Amino acid sequence: MAAGTLVGMEITEFVETLRLDGGLLADAAQEAGPDAAIPACPEWRMRDLVVHVGRVHRWATEIVTQGLQEPIRPAEAPELTDDELVPWLREGHHQLVLALHGAPRDLAAWTLLPADAPLAFWARRQAHETSVHRVDAQQAAAASLTPLPSAFAADGVDELLTGIHSLERSKLRTDVPRTVRVRATNVPGADWTVHLSDAPPRAIRTAPASGAPVNEPPADAKPADCTIEAPAEELYLALWNRLPWDALTVTGEQALAELWREKGGI
Repeated sequence: MAAGTLVGMEITEFVETLRLDGGLLADAAQEAGPDAAIPACPEWRMRDLVVHVGRVHRWATEIVTQGLQEPIRPAEAPELTDDELVPWLREGHHQLVLALHGAPRDLAAWTLLPADAPLAFWARRQAHETSVHRVDAQQAAAASLTPLPSAFAADGVDELLTGIHSLERSKLRTDVPRTVRVRATNVPGADWTVHLSDAPPRAIRTAPASGAPVNEPPADAKPADCTIEAPAEELYLALWNRLPWDALTVTGEQALAELWREKGGI
């Protein structure tokens, strides 16, 4: 079981999702062409997305295969013709999948976020990185989005809230402390309270990770200033700013939801 995940997903499950979504990303990139605009990243074209993902995959592969103990910068991409872009992406993705499959369970390596199990961290992080950018590629190709399993989507919300937004670079800040409850309505335990202040956000799982038939906070808990809820996949993609918030239900202080829409991008 991958340590720290919301619903106890196995490393092999993350790697399989990475394998599938990486292939779908490359297929969509091929279909759309290198000049296609990326809706969620207006300054990018498809070639920029392909280069970014290809660099990140090779960066993670190097950390995992070499057991690096200190952070490194992703290597620059080689000069690639338009025809070389997607094959280069596929090769880097393939090597990452092989690296994660072949790495020892007790891998010792640097991680972007604190982690007791570096292999679990890298499998999880690269699966979510690739899934989000697969959505980018499919949107650029005007293709239907491939559905995400609810458990995986809920875990991605967990990683975003408890991990990525805990970093100093998060722009989710408030002058006066506020709380936002985030809830995936179709996954038991997928329930968080996010504490906002002038420091990086601090997210706490409201409900236990398993065994909870419904997502409800303790009876004596103070109500959140704002609640954002939806099925896990819609919540995942909206919080990553890949889908509009129309599918989300927001109650309480609407200004906090607006803050998230404006400042929650990574």
